[in-house]
Amino acid sequence: MHRSAEVVSATGGLLAARDAAGERIPEEAERIAAACRDMAVRFHRGGKILVFGNGGAGADANHVAVEFVHPVVVGKRALPALSLNNDVATITDVARKDGFADVFAHQLRCLADPRDIALGVTPDGRCPNVVRAVDTAKELGLLTVVLAGGDGGDVAGRPSADHVLLAHADDPLVVKEAHVTIYHILWELVHVFFEQPGVLDQGVSA
Repeated sequence: MHRSAEVVSATGGLLAARDAAGERIPEEAERIAAACRDMAVRFHRGGKILVFGNGGAGADANHVAVEFVHPVVVGKRALPALSLNNDVATITDVARKDGFADVFAHQLRCLADPRDIALGVTPDGRCPNVVRAVDTAKELGLLTVVLAGGDGGDVAGRPSADHVLLAHADDPLVVKEAHVTIYHILWELVHVFFEQPGVLDQGVSA
């Protein structure tokens, strides 16, 4: 019974932390809307989204790419997206030759177009390969968006990051849950901008 009580207590604490982080997502509303508008402009101009992250954040990168390429909502248009986590041969060879910190930046240098969007996912904002990829993407002219947790770590306030959207939590599991909500909002609002006539005219810049 004692062990069961500990499990219940731990579960309750995690759920409370999750709910607290979820309740703070509206604090990011203005930043999320601005990111979506800029993303929609890039898609409108023929760009694609390149997504990347490590571990669980890498799984999120895959999820984001699928959401854009194959929308689950009937009637929503497919948009070009690519997860940089999927090419294991490239990742392992770049890591062997140049170090793991370059695995995403290297792919961006080969695959990215200045019209594109780079979306990095990092639970604490301190993943060296995500930070380097964001810096590289900005140098290449891409729009850069980062989903981070906690205080945003190394990527927060970085000139190379156009939009930093925070999950207000330190527990990586809680951050992951908040990120799932945030990137679904990103997907939805990008389509909302597409559905508003004139919003993405050539006079709009991003």
